[in-house]
Parts: sequence; structure tokens; C-alpha cells
Amino acid sequence: MTVSVEHKLTDLERVRADFPILGRIMRGGQRLAYLDSGATSQKPVQVLDAERQFLTTSNGAVHRGAHQLMEEATDAFEQGRADIAAFVGAQPDELVFTKNATEALNVVSYVLGDDRSPCVVGSGDVIVTTELEHHANLVPWQELARRTGATLRWYGVTDDGHIDLDSLVLDERTKVVAFTHHSNVTGTGGPVAELVDRAKAVGALTVLDACQSVPHQPVDFGALDVDFAAFSGHKMLGPTGIGALYGRAELLRTLPPFLTGGSMIETVTMDGATYAPPPQRFEAGTQMISQVVGLAAATRYLGDIGMAEIQAHEHELVIATLDGLAEIPQVRILGPTDPAVRRSPVAFVVDGVHAHDVGQVLDDEGVAVRVGHHCTAPLHRRLGVTATVRASFAVYNTLAEVHRLVAGVRRAVEFFGDR
Repeated sequence: MTVSVEHKLTDLERVRADFPILGRIMRGGQRLAYLDSGATSQKPVQVLDAERQFLTTSNGAVHRGAHQLMEEATDAFEQGRADIAAFVGAQPDELVFTKNATEALNVVSYVLGDDRSPCVVGSGDVIVTTELEHHANLVPWQELARRTGATLRWYGVTDDGHIDLDSLVLDERTKVVAFTHHSNVTGTGGPVAELVDRAKAVGALTVLDACQSVPHQPVDFGALDVDFAAFSGHKMLGPTGIGALYGRAELLRTLPPFLTGGSMIETVTMDGATYAPPPQRFEAGTQMISQVVGLAAATRYLGDIGMAEIQAHEHELVIATLDGLAEIPQVRILGPTDPAVRRSPVAFVVDGVHAHDVGQVLDDEGVAVRVGHHCTAPLHRRLGVTATVRASFAVYNTLAEVHRLVAGVRRAVEFFGDR
């Protein structure tokens, strides 16, 4: 199934036309300005049409039976795997489908605690993460430490929202180093090369949370030299209910399954079972077939525009946001304000105004942002705040929407400032 995009990002209005929801008039009478793509992205018609076409013409189970619909469904599913893998610099047998990135990270943390794993984590071992992480790349490691008796340690965060590489020294007890590729709050990138080098020096595995990088910039997991990585479909113009775990092929082949049952076996007797090779070993039961087709269409959509072009466009929006908010004295931005080291999203607080009140004013103006701790409670605590307003961008956003954001924040300051 081929879904093409004829335009480049230089024709932004044509891109926006692919997202019908962007034309919606909200309850305040304003056109929607959707600045919450860090939570979930909107979907272009090309993705919706790809799923619809599959479901109305080729829907069937995959890897089962021998009828025509099954064959077509299997071909679409595995071609989707190949397309998605290529988008992130992986081979098809290195890409395991999950329901989201959270599940992908839980798969890794679970199997590394299984005594059948050659790289099993046990009592006396150390698991390392960072204070910058989304809860999805923190809580699973807390649970692994609890189950196994390992110790959880972490890199701290600097005052301007970078991972503090001086805050922790790895040693030979370290078995896993898990970190984000790109913060969903401070807009800072993880120092991947340095952390990979440090992990390799002590024989530790690396696990990358790539949820906020894959939708917004060129990403090549092979070139990054990480052992595992996770990303989600719904943040990159794809459907909900689909995520992926990348694992180096030679590692995946050595690991036991996470879930067991149908589709992931080679043989089953009443006494036991043997398991299929990866990636099927980690894909028990009926998979999210149409969502794979939709996510593959999303990767083609993004790829046809060009990830470098998307990255440059979104960076212009970040610069405009930083400049606009800098003119409001009551605003404090979390993370660096130098655009040379900052990308989307932009999270901020307004002195004297609760984040939820700012969000309500913006919502009244048709501007959709996220408010709260964005599943990074330890990071917010480290930076001395309980809740922030977060604007996050995607390929379809415009400078005019940034201007509406800044104007809405000004209105919130004016409305609540004297109370």
C-alpha cells in the first residue's frame, strides 16, 4: 500500500489541509491552535485513509491460515514493519510492536529481570536512569530494582534542565543505563554518545526513550549505537494503540519472552513450549494490524516531507515562542532559553498564576496546551515547581499559532495579575 505526499514543508497550508481537525472552531469561537503534540499528535488523512483502505479491503489475521485476505494482511503488516524500521535506522527483525512506548520499556525491564536472560539484573547490580525522565522510563526500572534487589541510581539534572554528567560515576556493577533522547519538558537532548560510551566502558546495556525525538528529527538507532529504544505511534501522526521496541538483533535473540500464548511459539506440548525467533517472540496474540498499516503511512508522510525540514520548521517555532515569552516578565521558562541548545517543547510557569488557570485562559482562546507535571514529577520537583504550562509543536503548526499562545499568556497575566 503506497501513500504519497506531493508537498514539501514550504507549503505549510497544504500540509495543514491534510489535518481536517485543524479547521475546527472551538467553544470560544476561535479556530483551534493545537500546541499539544508532545502529548499526542493529530492525524493526516493519509494515515486515516491507509487504515480505512486496509480494513475495508484486506482485513484478516496475520501469520495464520492460507486464504487471500490473510496473505494480504500479513504482507501489509510485515511491509509496515519494514517501513517503520527503516524510518528509525533499524532492520525489520529488530522492531517489536507494542501497544505504546510505555509497554516497550516495560518489556525490556521485565525480561532483564528474568533468570533466563544472559544479561539478567540481580541483587547487588545497579540500574541507572536520570532525573530528566518521563515516568515511563523511571517506574519500570524502580520495579525491576524492587523485584531483583538491584539498586536504582540516577544522574541528576542541572538548573537549566540538562543531564548532569558529573553527578554519577558508573562502575562494573552497572547493568543498565536508561535515558531520554529528548526531554518532554526542558527541550534538551540527552548526551547519547557520551552515555553510550560510559555504559559500554562498564559493560552495561543502554535503553533510549525516543518518544520526543522520532517524530521531530532524523533518528537512526543503529548509528546511535544504543541497545534498546522505544517510541510511540500516536506522537508521530500515527494511530493510538501502537508503539515499538527497537532491540539489537543479537540481543533480542538471547532474551526470553515478555508475554506468552499464541503467535510467539514454535512448538507446544503439554510439557512445555519453544519460542519463535524475534520479533515474533515478543508479539504474543493478535497484533494491532491496522494500526501498523497506519503508522507505516505516517512514517512515509513524514519522510516525504523530510525530517530535517520538519526539525528546522519546528525550531523556528521554538525560537518564536522563546522570544515572545521572554517579553512577559512574569514568565519563567524551564530549561535553557538559548535556542542553540533548545528544541520543542517549551514548558513555563507564570508568577502568581497557576498553570491550570493559564491553560484555561488559553483554552478559551482556542489554544490547546498541556498543564501539569507531564509525567515528570521528579523533574518538576528538582526544578522547584509543581505544575507547568507546556506548548509542544509538530509539522502542522504555524507562527501565527505561536503569536496566539503568547497573546493568551499575556491575557492570563492581565486577568489574574492583580488578584
